[in-house]
Amino acid sequence: MTFDPDDGAPRPPAIPLWRRTWNWLRGRLGGPSTTAAPSSFIRVLFRWSWRIVLLLVILYYPLGSLIVEDIDDDPQFKPTVAPGESRAVAIAALLVTREVDVHSWTPMQPFFMPSGLLDNMPNFQRGIMAALGRFTTELMDQVGRTRGSSQTDRDLEQARGFLNEQPNVWIWQPSVSLMPSATSAQKYRAGRDRLIAYNKRLASGQAVFERRADSLYALLDRIANDIGSDSAIIDHQIIEKAGDLFDSRCDDIFYFNKGRLYATYLLLRELGQDFANVIRDRELTSAWNGTVETFRIASQLDPWVVWNGYPDALLIPNHLATQGFYLLRARVQLREISAILLK
Repeated sequence: MTFDPDDGAPRPPAIPLWRRTWNWLRGRLGGPSTTAAPSSFIRVLFRWSWRIVLLLVILYYPLGSLIVEDIDDDPQFKPTVAPGESRAVAIAALLVTREVDVHSWTPMQPFFMPSGLLDNMPNFQRGIMAALGRFTTELMDQVGRTRGSSQTDRDLEQARGFLNEQPNVWIWQPSVSLMPSATSAQKYRAGRDRLIAYNKRLASGQAVFERRADSLYALLDRIANDIGSDSAIIDHQIIEKAGDLFDSRCDDIFYFNKGRLYATYLLLRELGQDFANVIRDRELTSAWNGTVETFRIASQLDPWVVWNGYPDALLIPNHLATQGFYLLRARVQLREISAILLK
């Protein structure tokens, strides 16, 4: 007990700050009075803590996945290029930047992250990277060199290697190595950087971009082959699972194809400007624009739920069959353009 220096009356001792904070917390949590034993407060705190943790766990995946998911199929997505650069190479590099750095690269995310619940966005991104991997391969083999016997471009060779890496490699992958490794995102960034370096060298006249009809033909032929393979997968899935309302693989196929179609649409749109002279000289403007439009329409298919119903069903649609129609139409149009390029 202390005394007031003015009148000598006793006054209660000052309560330490930690004790006042302790009492305030117990009051807010509905705990016992300030005279109760600390163990009672700990029991109350524990009772509330596990409920809060449980609530956070329940909300973690659904809310987190809603925040992360972004199936970006913007048809107006365009690059900014310097004079002399390839627009197709620029859009390829920009797509990598958008999917890896702007959005999260979900195919490599482990199960304990919110994106572990997603499957549509990861498959969409896989499809995009499959198209970019094919493009960089043909860019290195056909467009980025003078003839087949000439030396391959070093930047394109490295870009091809990085952009064709597996999409699901995280920091640690026991099936590959017990040691930490470079992630898929890191490798794709490296491939993107090589494409940018090549484009800068192209603008300065230190790299090759052959705007010949045979180079364009070879690129379109490989794209058509990939589309044929995708349509075969759709055909197999319809034969095996049509009418199965619980077909969990049909949306994986649909969104992978959607990603490849979307990336191919952007590449073809920009290749139309890179090879404008060839397209004009072969009188392919109308055919080229029609093909690009088919890819755009196919890439914009966006059902709320992907169904693998019977092809002639009255109520439950078959979205794979619809997508397959556009795939085959695009393939036929590519073959028509290729036939003209060969003349």
